[in-house]
Amino acid sequence: MLSFGQTRHGASVKTPTDNAASIGNWLCLAAAPIFAIMAIVTLAGGGADMICSAMPDVFPMDGMTAMYLLMCVFHLPPWLRMISGRPVD
Repeated sequence: MLSFGQTRHGASVKTPTDNAASIGNWLCLAAAPIFAIMAIVTLAGGGADMICSAMPDVFPMDGMTAMYLLMCVFHLPPWLRMISGRPVD
């Protein structure tokens, strides 16, 4: 008799919750690169702070760029786990 989650050949069958967890594992890897790209675009774009500032070349990184870089750093652990060879949970 076959038990739940197995086929005749003994291979396990993925349940819908396994598929959702797998998608979630890969989705967590998307955050860090997206925030890094947003930081680069924000830094390159300049924004209103560069137009209104009296001395625009003093510090080109504004608050939004710093926030995107900080978010990128906070979302790096899944990448570090993947690089170290541990499974992404």
